[in-house]
Amino acid sequence: WDRCQTPSVRGINTTTGQEQQVSTQEKQGSEDLEMSLARRQTETLFQEQPETGNQYLEDTLLRSYLKTHLPPKVLEEVHQDLERFGKRLLTEIQPLGWECEVNPPVFRQYNAWGQRVDRIDTCSAWRRMKEISAEEGLIAEAYERRYSNWSRLYQAVKLYLFSSSSGGFSCPLAMTDGAAKVIESLGIPGSLKNAFDRLTSRDPGKFWTSGQWMTERRGGSDVANGTETVATRQPDGTYCLYGFKWFTSAADSDVTLTLARIADAEGQCPQGSRGLSLFFLRVRDEEGKLNNIEVQRLKDKLGTRQMATAELWLQGARAELISAEGRGVASISNMLNITRIHNVIGAVASMRRMISLSREYARRRVAFGKLLKDHPLHMQTIARMEVEARGAFLLLMEIVRLLGLAETNLASEQDQLLLRLLIPVAKLYTGKQASAVAVEAMESFGGQGYMEDTGLPVILRDTLVLSIWEGTTNILSLDVLRSLAKSQGRVMAVFLSTVQERLDVAAGRAELAPAVRRAREALGSLTQFLGTAGAEPTLTMELAARDFSYSLARVYTGALLIEHAARPDASSSDTCAALRWCNQELCPVAAGSGSGSYGAGAALQDSALVYGAS
Repeated sequence: WDRCQTPSVRGINTTTGQEQQVSTQEKQGSEDLEMSLARRQTETLFQEQPETGNQYLEDTLLRSYLKTHLPPKVLEEVHQDLERFGKRLLTEIQPLGWECEVNPPVFRQYNAWGQRVDRIDTCSAWRRMKEISAEEGLIAEAYERRYSNWSRLYQAVKLYLFSSSSGGFSCPLAMTDGAAKVIESLGIPGSLKNAFDRLTSRDPGKFWTSGQWMTERRGGSDVANGTETVATRQPDGTYCLYGFKWFTSAADSDVTLTLARIADAEGQCPQGSRGLSLFFLRVRDEEGKLNNIEVQRLKDKLGTRQMATAELWLQGARAELISAEGRGVASISNMLNITRIHNVIGAVASMRRMISLSREYARRRVAFGKLLKDHPLHMQTIARMEVEARGAFLLLMEIVRLLGLAETNLASEQDQLLLRLLIPVAKLYTGKQASAVAVEAMESFGGQGYMEDTGLPVILRDTLVLSIWEGTTNILSLDVLRSLAKSQGRVMAVFLSTVQERLDVAAGRAELAPAVRRAREALGSLTQFLGTAGAEPTLTMELAARDFSYSLARVYTGALLIEHAARPDASSSDTCAALRWCNQELCPVAAGSGSGSYGAGAALQDSALVYGAS
C-alpha cells in the first residue's frame, strides 16, 4: 500500500499557499486511489451479454428450407406469421420463460385449517404460456390443416422457435398433441368431441392441456410388465381407476390418457401388453376438485423444474375406456410418434439456441488480445456444433414432412414405412446430439457458462432429459429392429433406395463429390452388414442395435445435407456442412461388425468388464 501513495513534490520552490494546494491535491489523489481499489473488491464481472434477435430472421437454414420446399402462396403467409412470432418470442415469451424457471411449481398438501387440498400452484407466467400456446395455435395448426400436408411442418417450425423460450411448456404441449392425435385416430367419438375441440382450440379460455400417465413403480418403457393400475367397470359404463402413477409430467394438466388393466367379475386382471387398455379422464371436476386423485409429492428433478411432475394415487378416479379392451398399447402408438417428434423438436431447438448464444458471445468477448471469433480453434469448435445442428434440423424437417403427408392421405406406402423407421432413429440420435452440443457450447463461455444467472445451465439441464424421455437410446434402438422385423425387411429397401435417390440429386456437382462418395461407401457397408446379419443369432442384432441406429441416422442425415447443398441457390456453408458431416464415420455398425463386437463372446466380455470378472 505504501508504494501506492502519491509521491511528494520535491525540488520545487513554492509559497505557503502553493504548498497547501499541493498538499490538498496529494490528499485528494490518495483518497481517490483508495476508493478505486476498495470499489474493485466489490465489483462484479463485466462482460457484454450475448444477445440474439428475431430467431426466425436469424435462422438462415430454416428460411432456406422453407423457401425450397413450401409452395409460394403458403411460404408468403407462413413467412409473415413467423416473422411476427419471432418478435413476440423476443419481447414477451422469453421473459416469461425465465419467470417460469425462477418460480417453479409448489405443492400444497393441506390448507391452513388442516384440510387436505393437494393443490399444485404454478406461477402466472406458466399460466400465460398456456394462453399464448392457444393464441398461436401451437396445437391447433396441425389439426386445422389450413395448408394441407404442410400444416404439420408449419406447426413443427413454430414449436421449434418456441421451445427454448417456453419455460418448459413445450412438454405439456407434446402430450396435448399426442392426446389429440389419439382421439383423431379413433375417429373423434362423440364422447370425446368436446375434449378434442378443447385440446386443439385457439381460444385461451377453452384450451386444455393433457398429461400422459404411463410410468408406474415397476417400469418406465416396460409398460407391459410394469403397469399395475386396475380399472373396475361401473353400472353407467364408466370405470374407476386404482393405482399409483410414479412419474406424471405436467400434473397440472386438465385431462390425461393413461393405461390400466380391466378387472373381471372375480377381480382378476390379464397380464402382459394384451391386458392393457387406454383410458381418458378429467383431472378435476367442474368445481376444480381432483377426480379421486391424491398427490403424493412433486418430483425433485435435475431439470425441467418449471413443470410440475408428480407422484399420484388414483383412488377410484372416474375414467372413460377409449380403446378396444386389451388394445391400449396399440392405441398409444400414434401418441408416442407425436411425443417423440416433439422430443426431436426440443433437441434441435436447444442446439440452435446454445449455438446462437455461443456465436454472439464470440463476437463480443475479448481474450488474449482479440475477439473469440478471431481465434481459429474456437471457431472450429462452434463450426462442428453447427454441423450437428444443421443435420439434426434437416432430419426433423424430413419426419414432419412425411407425417404431414400421412395425415392428409398423401403418403405412399414407402413414405409410411420410412416414417415408422425414422421417428425412433431421429429421436434417439438427436437426443444424444443435443446433450453433447449443450455441454460443448457451455464450455465456449468459459466460467460464465457455469453460472446459474446466465440461464445457460438451465438449457443444459433441460436438454439432458431428451435422451431419456419417450424411450432411452437402447429402448429405441430395439424399436428400430422391430420396425425392420415387422415390415419383413421392406423398410430397409425403402431406406436404401431413398438415400440413393437423394445422392443422385448431387450428381455432377464436383464440390460435393467427396461427400457423395463417402455416403455411397457407407450405404454399401450398411447393405453388406444387413446381408450377413440375417444369418446371425438374434443376440448379434441386439448388440448391434445402437450402432446400427446411429448408422441409419448418419447416412440419412448425410443424404439430406447433400441434397440441401445441391440446390441451385445453395450457399458455401451448405456445401461445407455436407462435406464435414460425411467426413465422420457414417457407418459405425460396419466397423463394429468387423471387430467382432456383436457376437456371444463380446457379450461375455461386456459382462466381465462391467462386473470385474477375471
